[in-house]
Amino acid sequence: MIFEQLAGNLIQGLVLGAIYGMATMGLSLIFGVLKVVNVGHGAFIMVGAFITLWLFTTFGINPIFAIPFAFIVGMCLGFFFYYSTMKRLIKAPELSTLLATFAIGVLLEEIVKLIFGSEFRGYNWVVGKVSLGVTVLPMAKIYACIGSILIAVLLYLWFKKTRAGTAMRSVVEDDEGARVCGVNVGWIYALSFAIGIGLVVASGVLLTMFIPVGINPYMGGAYTLKAFVIAVLGGLASPYGAFFGGLVFGLIENGSYTLFALLPGVEPFALTRFLSFVILLLILLIRPTGLLRAK
Repeated sequence: MIFEQLAGNLIQGLVLGAIYGMATMGLSLIFGVLKVVNVGHGAFIMVGAFITLWLFTTFGINPIFAIPFAFIVGMCLGFFFYYSTMKRLIKAPELSTLLATFAIGVLLEEIVKLIFGSEFRGYNWVVGKVSLGVTVLPMAKIYACIGSILIAVLLYLWFKKTRAGTAMRSVVEDDEGARVCGVNVGWIYALSFAIGIGLVVASGVLLTMFIPVGINPYMGGAYTLKAFVIAVLGGLASPYGAFFGGLVFGLIENGSYTLFALLPGVEPFALTRFLSFVILLLILLIRPTGLLRAK
């Protein structure tokens, strides 16, 4: 019985891990190009969740069609915050960018609270289920997983096949060398920040397809923590590593929850969060570069 439950939770964790990985790709992309750690990461996930909620409850729009809309909104937010704030902090001390991104996250949370209120919300999108023997997966979760994989593949192809993607990789390698070769480094910084934020906001849509309840302005904190663990797990400056790190983290999170539930007198959910910190510490001690180094 316990092995059947563990197998089912691992499948659920793999699906959720794909969404975690896609969300963390934006964090890793921004750090890889701009060397900026976005501690307001979770607030942008929250924005994507509210975009989905608003489109679904107001207009009845399928959450799948909210993905491109959320990505465009995220890119617009990325360009706005880059040119209004982050552009002035490129090459600034790390504390300056940490405070700036933290302030951006708080600003977004308070704006959303002002518009929608602070209560928990959710929506009900029923599109059928698939039985896998050891577990039952709602089709919404499968769509979210497929969407995450498709976005990751598209980002990979964009990096490898387009001039802008090649320019971005050259800036990651050596921004001064790229500037000498004629690359508009300032524009690449802005584009990288915008795409990174766009990915994070779009991941908020995918996350609500997996967990359509508990949407509120302050929901992002837990996901910020998970994103940092995943980013370090996969290599902080490697978007591809972040995606695979998300898969690994999803397996660990759901698998450990099943095992912790067997221990008497403990709260399994609290222990899985504790385990996140333990994983982060061990990786930093044993392999600081993560599973995959930035390319």
